[in-house]
Amino acid sequence: MKRKIPSSVKKTKSPASGKFIPGYPIYDLHGHWGAFYGAHLPCSDKKKGIAHLERANVAKLVICHHHALHSPDTGNSSNVRAVRANPERLLAYCAINPNYPEDVARDLESFDEYRDIYVGFKMLSDYHRHPLSSPRYRPVWEMADSKKLIVLAHTWGGSQYDGYEEICKVASSYPNAKILLGHSIHGDWGNAVKVANKFPNVFLELTAVLDDRGILERFVKEAGSSKVIFGTDFPWFSLFYHIGAVMDADISDMDKRRVLCDNGKSLIEGVMGRGYRL
Repeated sequence: MKRKIPSSVKKTKSPASGKFIPGYPIYDLHGHWGAFYGAHLPCSDKKKGIAHLERANVAKLVICHHHALHSPDTGNSSNVRAVRANPERLLAYCAINPNYPEDVARDLESFDEYRDIYVGFKMLSDYHRHPLSSPRYRPVWEMADSKKLIVLAHTWGGSQYDGYEEICKVASSYPNAKILLGHSIHGDWGNAVKVANKFPNVFLELTAVLDDRGILERFVKEAGSSKVIFGTDFPWFSLFYHIGAVMDADISDMDKRRVLCDNGKSLIEGVMGRGYRL
């Protein structure tokens, strides 16, 4: 039996697939770009990646290039090149590796030169082995707070680096930074809801959340759909699976639109300004 698409969703056809997809633009605030050596990512190819975004009707994917996260010698130059080559589809997070404080200082000093590129910062504390509240992150948090930027922080249940306690520390200290909980403290769903409700500047991000049935419904019921941000970890995970999981969730059509479109768009506009072409 074919599943009926809600009447509030305008239907458009994808020329490549011939199948119907949501007619409103989607904003994915957790993406990556480029090859990752040691893993086969079919859509890491630039042309395939852009074509995939177009098919899925993704208006903007906010990326952090794999090289920026894992290759300090190249740093954020890979982010800049990716967005400059695809400005209609991509924006980026400035990658922060606290193990290289000189590089962090350089990136902060030059941040305003790339305001057409960056919406904020990406922190990968479990990998870089410094807690979110580490003094090495302090200059980054201070800039994010003063400029009201977005910070996408990898979070995971039980982590000493980016678990519930660490999130509470930075959320209370930097109330103007818009903190996206990457993976929503994965597995620690109760504390994810708790921290989202406690702090107005904290949002629940869906990457890897949608492999657990019922969690999106719980987030919407207990924290509200305005607190949920769509993200996929593209090209690691399928855009179509994530979109389909939201569309199939037992939440209202308005909640689905907020999650897939409105919330991400609002956060980007808050940083880039309403005159920015989305």
